[in-house]
Amino acid sequence: MREFECTREFALKKDEQDVLADFAGRFYKLEGRIYMDGNSLGLMSRDAEESLQKAIDIWKNDAIAIWGKGYLEYAVKLGAMTAPLIGADPDEVVIGQSTTMNIHQALITFYRPDERRNKILVDDLNFPSDIYAVKSVLASFGKDPGEYLKIVESRDGQFIYEDDIIDAMTDDVSLVLLPSALYRSAQLIDMKKIARAAHDRGIICGFDLCHSAGTVRHDFRDIEPDFAVWCCYKYMNGGPGSTAGLFINKKHFGRQPGMAGWFGNRVETQFDLSIDFDHEESAAGWQTGTPHVLSMAPLEGSLKMIEEAGLDNIREKSLDITAYLMYLIDERLSVYGFSIGNSREDDKRTGHVALVHDDAIRINEAIKARNIIPDFRFPDVIRLAPAALYTSYTEVYDMVEQIVQIMESKEYERFENKRGTVA
Repeated sequence: MREFECTREFALKKDEQDVLADFAGRFYKLEGRIYMDGNSLGLMSRDAEESLQKAIDIWKNDAIAIWGKGYLEYAVKLGAMTAPLIGADPDEVVIGQSTTMNIHQALITFYRPDERRNKILVDDLNFPSDIYAVKSVLASFGKDPGEYLKIVESRDGQFIYEDDIIDAMTDDVSLVLLPSALYRSAQLIDMKKIARAAHDRGIICGFDLCHSAGTVRHDFRDIEPDFAVWCCYKYMNGGPGSTAGLFINKKHFGRQPGMAGWFGNRVETQFDLSIDFDHEESAAGWQTGTPHVLSMAPLEGSLKMIEEAGLDNIREKSLDITAYLMYLIDERLSVYGFSIGNSREDDKRTGHVALVHDDAIRINEAIKARNIIPDFRFPDVIRLAPAALYTSYTEVYDMVEQIVQIMESKEYERFENKRGTVA
């Protein structure tokens, strides 16, 4: 049972007891600003900068010889470094491309419609890019998305209910793609329950881990999904547009990738440059083109830092500091009409708090004007993500007190009820 107090002295005491406190000094904190958007883009660290600079220096001084200095199989190396975070074997993970392109790769690989099984099952709360990819792949197979895309609607517009997903796993479903965590409500779904139900019915099951990778420990040896994808620029702090992650369950290594490319060829024969594809039977076999080294390099430093800090320590602090934030919302902000739009149970939430208010657009703008960086999701959610590696309890306390001042002075009324392009 966590116990909190509503004083700044308590926040300072929590910071003194924080086993991860020293890591904050390795990040480029934004001077004079409180950063609460690590669930959209993690801050830059000196560790990430160093690994990027190393790649730049080798390119600068050695040109094409960079490939012989550990970067030819960089995607495989980074995949092996990432694998422990999701409980996978090293050869089941590769880093490369973008999340959406990895979704396309996985779908084209695993979606094999026949007369009986030909539908793809999704939920209506997932990030839109996932749904765009599904519709695109269905169309490429000559399947009308209006008929072959099966969407399970949320009961309340906030959460996924696993039993509703399972009930929709009828005999015509070929594949199911779901988020591990919802980007608005921070819900962490029961992936094991979903995957087991899918496999019991002969359905391929994949997950999008974008909003849990790097802050929640997954155990894919237990969950056993067929595939998974994730970005590396949120909790993994890999930088804007950082290349993404792809997991392929080893039981599928014998499959041919839906989109083949020369970096999916076996290393031993890759430079034979044969027109016959010699598939690498590991996750590396699902690579396509040459890896984007400079977009990958910051992730190396970030992954080393996560290993040093310990993912279990990161998760423990993340749960505690977000619980503290929810306590302060209850104590200090609920009187102004704020509520919490995420589950309070530790095993059902990830790393951000969904602060809900009817006037969220204007309040969000007022918060930004006070040099606090939140994240808005239409129509009424202000997402606040105190990142375990670099956010202090004192920053959380100070932010809440500033929101109190915003509400007391009604300064949010000076702003238009109009969200920006990037909210």
